[in-house]
Amino acid sequence: MTQKLAHFFVSLFGGITGTLFGKYVIVFLISLMPILELRGGLIAASLLGLPMWQSFLLCFIGNILPIPFILWFINPLFRAMRKLKHLGKVVIWCEEKAHSKQKKIENLKYIGLFLFVGIPLPGTGAWMGCLIAALLNMDKKKSLLAALLGVILAGIIMLFVSYGIIGRVL
Repeated sequence: MTQKLAHFFVSLFGGITGTLFGKYVIVFLISLMPILELRGGLIAASLLGLPMWQSFLLCFIGNILPIPFILWFINPLFRAMRKLKHLGKVVIWCEEKAHSKQKKIENLKYIGLFLFVGIPLPGTGAWMGCLIAALLNMDKKKSLLAALLGVILAGIIMLFVSYGIIGRVL
């Protein structure tokens, strides 16, 4: 799914891929998005022929930017949104999605958060991991560190997948 979404966004913004700067902008924006995050950004960077380590750094920065905002501000934002009829439904959907994945983090706490963010599987990542951490009222600083380390792990795994390093090693 991530690969299909990355392909979609690369083709959607195809006009700005004519410049190197445009390619980097696309990769950065994809890395900021929930669901796609660094995983989709690295796939897009590979599709666009961008250098591996520069892409990793750009995707890492794009993926970690939302983390502090989610950890520190999502609960107050959700409380405010819950008061509005249509936005309250969005909050309920987000909370139900987070609670459905809560068990994966709850038992192992910060190691669970690290693994949840770091192992690139559908429905995991920094956005969802930090949302769950915030809803569980986990320590924000420890959650931030676990999420950052998880993004690094996910990035390393996705470098192997996206840039075909596994194929060169075998």
